[in-house]
Amino acid sequence: MSKLRVPVTSEDHAQGPADAPVTLVEYGDYQCPHCGHAYPIVKQLQRRFGNKLRFVFRNFPLREVHPQAEEAAEAAEFAGAHGKFWEMHDAIFENQQSLGDRLFVQLAHALKLDPEALAKSLRAGEFAERVQADFAGGARSGVNGTPTFFINGQRHDADFELEMLTAAVNEALPQKSRAAER
Repeated sequence: MSKLRVPVTSEDHAQGPADAPVTLVEYGDYQCPHCGHAYPIVKQLQRRFGNKLRFVFRNFPLREVHPQAEEAAEAAEFAGAHGKFWEMHDAIFENQQSLGDRLFVQLAHALKLDPEALAKSLRAGEFAERVQADFAGGARSGVNGTPTFFINGQRHDADFELEMLTAAVNEALPQKSRAAER
């Protein structure tokens, strides 16, 4: 089983308490249909486990098969620089079938971000280095497809359907917390 080679830090995009007993890291691609399928599953896990779960998203755009994935990741990073990463992350996944400049501008408007600044940032590749750093960290950790999940630093190699991820997160909980989740 592969281990997460790049530890979670304050630089990561994370939801949930830093001291949660379980940290779920996803290496994802905004254009990947499997990541689109995993998106609502992760939301359900977050609702179910609440403060016992910290969720971290890292970019892993598969550029060769998903030509819009890199730009989508950079758009999310742009939003993150303005305190709106999760809003953009969610909106991109919820509009996955419409990825492209037009959508990113619409989402910028909806999130009260400057659409011209976003377009300029995308043209300049302002956040390409950040996206590439995530990708490189994933590659070092053995990620070769998306989505890839790590639970408390161990790669989750089983199915990522709700039942399997719920069981894996439950298994990672300390014994006393686990009983409450059954």
